[in-house]
Amino acid sequence: MDLKDIKAIIDLMKKNSISEFELERQDFKIKLKRGGVQQIPQYDDASVAPIPVPSSVAAIPLTTTPAPSLGVGDTEIKSPMIGTLYHAPSPESANYVEIGSEVNADTVVCIIEAMKVMNEIKAEVRGVITDILIDNAKPVEFGQAIFKIRPL
Repeated sequence: MDLKDIKAIIDLMKKNSISEFELERQDFKIKLKRGGVQQIPQYDDASVAPIPVPSSVAAIPLTTTPAPSLGVGDTEIKSPMIGTLYHAPSPESANYVEIGSEVNADTVVCIIEAMKVMNEIKAEVRGVITDILIDNAKPVEFGQAIFKIRPL
């Protein structure tokens, strides 16, 4: 087994979301793990030199920013999907809502583009927008807070 074969195994692990792989042949044994602490392959045969695990397989520490604090009585409107958030239906149009806008449950507050489809996001609660947490044309994650709203 050469470096090219190991890289192919790593690519397959990534594509198929496999977190651990182990292969044992006559005088060769390799064990790869993704996530957690970086693992160095273990070899039973001392004559075989270890091959360093590429950094793409090693764990990458994620840094998170603290969630913005909510004011008394405020709640959050969260993204129901992954995509790109837009505050207006087109670049020339006015934003759906601004800070201080009063909204109903059916009021569209933004759109999120996902896979070339524009999805209207509704407030789902009656209230006043107190903060806009995501800038226009920025990516959002599922469950990420995008607005703060004070329910009425």
